Amino acid sequence: MQRALVIGASGGIGAALAATLAGRGAAVTGLSRAGDGLDVTDMASVDSVLGAQEGPFDLILVASGILAPQGTGPEKSLDQVDAARMAEVLAVNAIGPALILRHAPRLLPRQGRAVVAVLTARVGSIGDNGLGGWYSYRASKAAANQIVRTAAIEIGRRHKHVAVIALHPGTVATPFTGNYPGHRKIAPEDAAQNLLRVIDGVTAQDTGRFLDWSGAEVPW
Repeated sequence: MQRALVIGASGGIGAALAATLAGRGAAVTGLSRAGDGLDVTDMASVDSVLGAQEGPFDLILVASGILAPQGTGPEKSLDQVDAARMAEVLAVNAIGPALILRHAPRLLPRQGRAVVAVLTARVGSIGDNGLGGWYSYRASKAAANQIVRTAAIEIGRRHKHVAVIALHPGTVATPFTGNYPGHRKIAPEDAAQNLLRVIDGVTAQDTGRFLDWSGAEVPW
């Protein structure tokens, strides 16, 4: 039986991923701030909650993140950049995954296939940025991508059959995207199916890649 660890399991995509995995017969451990007091911006909280988990897990999914601090939205111009708000977005979207990935080596099998997948976003691509704006969110996801890429190198030295990847889920209909009606959105359940299809297909040779929901490469 597959064992899966889903971080951010109370969010729209995280909950759908956990439910879909459970429906496929996996033994799912879901962790979140709401359910388990996991604050990904607090190192002591991450160490306490993740340190209590017993591996090995065949799949570790990091689905936590914010678009902007509560009550605000992404910046549309430079004059909207605010240091405190930017720091909060970076703390959740970049530092949080790094703190979680610190625990991945201990929670992964020494032998056999496993996948660590971190949900980032296409707007974190520097090469694909043709519109500008969204400074904090773009920067945080670009940083998360670099963290994933770097962790893939280190984890791969001891876990030869593990793939560590960054995934773009597409624009998903959740409270996260509720204020952006102009974007075509898909249901969380469909997003979960798409992402798991990609995860099912990756091998250790794919470690360090940035893929979208269809399995296509996203430029860094």
